[in-house]
Amino acid sequence: VTGASRGIGRAVALELARRDWRVVCVARAQKALEKLDDDIRALGGEATLVPMDLKDYAGIDQLGAALFDRFGRLDALAACAGALGSLTPAHQATPSIMEETIGVNFMANQRLIRSMHPLLRESDAGRAVFLTTGVVRDPRAYWAPYAASKAALEVLVLCYAAELNVTPIKANLFSPGPVRTAMRAKAFPGEDPMTLPAPDEVAPSIVAMLEPAYVENGATVRFQRT
Repeated sequence: VTGASRGIGRAVALELARRDWRVVCVARAQKALEKLDDDIRALGGEATLVPMDLKDYAGIDQLGAALFDRFGRLDALAACAGALGSLTPAHQATPSIMEETIGVNFMANQRLIRSMHPLLRESDAGRAVFLTTGVVRDPRAYWAPYAASKAALEVLVLCYAAELNVTPIKANLFSPGPVRTAMRAKAFPGEDPMTLPAPDEVAPSIVAMLEPAYVENGATVRFQRT
């Protein structure tokens, strides 16, 4: 699980632990990962903590090798990490803003696919889910860096899924919509967060897509609150 230290990624890691998965938790924040580890242990689960910046692409390659040496396979990849960047006019988006959003939202996920595919192939039913956004299909002013990086991610994942049709692996996209996260608060500071679903309401839908019983491939699933 990438982005496991907070928000949707953290909720997914906890939900996996509740279902007796051994969870590999990837995020930059060491202390937040340690708190997550405590919470997973309280559920009776086990976690492997990986404090890492996803823009460390060589580190992603090394992570794949380390997981292969330790476990021999990967049953599921939940790519929950994301970077909003800055909400700014497209013509004012600086190189650093574009490098951040494209680096985290697109390039890191391409490197994850490259590094984790051999491990998913060793599983009887490898599953991969990547988080996307409704802004891809509903472009709006000032969202160009984030939306463009997620649009690139969607095409990448759909191409990857098409290549998986002759394998047991399935790769899909999940669009959570507005969720009570720090990223949402940054984008909409005046919004009442209590009107939004919490990450733990969304997580079970993502985890269901990681189970061996999930047979869709190349789908985009949008969260429906009940």
